[in-house]
Amino acid sequence: MNDTGTPGDTEDPPLPLVAHLTELRDRLLRALLSVLVVFICLFPFANEIYAYVSEPLRELLPPGASMIATEVASPFLTPFKLTLFAAIFAAIPYILFQAWAFIAPGMYRHEKRFALPLLVSSIALFYAGAAFAYFVVFPLIFAFFTSVGPEGITIMTDINSYLNFVLKLFFAFGVAFEIPIAAILLIWAGITTPEELGRKRPYIIVGCFVLGMLLTPPDVISQSLLALPMWALFEAGVFFGRFVQRRDAGDEEEPAA
Repeated sequence: MNDTGTPGDTEDPPLPLVAHLTELRDRLLRALLSVLVVFICLFPFANEIYAYVSEPLRELLPPGASMIATEVASPFLTPFKLTLFAAIFAAIPYILFQAWAFIAPGMYRHEKRFALPLLVSSIALFYAGAAFAYFVVFPLIFAFFTSVGPEGITIMTDINSYLNFVLKLFFAFGVAFEIPIAAILLIWAGITTPEELGRKRPYIIVGCFVLGMLLTPPDVISQSLLALPMWALFEAGVFFGRFVQRRDAGDEEEPAA
């Protein structure tokens, strides 16, 4: 047993295909069960959850305006859908733990030491992206939208349309905050280097604004609020990628045990 990534370096013996499939099934069932349990716990508070998520818009509505439901089943189905997404959102750490438990036995020890912090960081960054969207982006873009309406138009947003809108932004910002992890993985895999990423910085900046335009509403505020953090997170990924590159170079110089 050594730590250089040679055959025999994994800690667990190989399993037959049927055993792998059985374990995969068990892991998927546990992940689904975790979502179901969280959903059952949250469902009694479905209306309160929707009220909390819609608060950034409701508090900016003009006097006398309110959100509306334009479909018969929307008052029930919209909070139901939000609660389901909230259950998935809350269960992400356990779901990813099940994924980690499935793939970890086939990894080398040095890969586990590298992958586990990345897994934890990716979860934290996804939550940070969603929190950034709720506490920073929503108040700014809703203040902009509610202030530029034509004279004589009463703002009465449909609850289902609002939910689809904010879920899209939650997902966009959560994924965008994973950029440092993606950069580090590319550097660790040897696909690129921090220097090469630095030389491509002008294209990355343009790409951030293009993605911001595609993933957010058609206004410069929300586009910039997504593009600028993506750029900053890219720079963070390049910065930490230099340490990953140096560590890998040091591991290669060490003689095998």
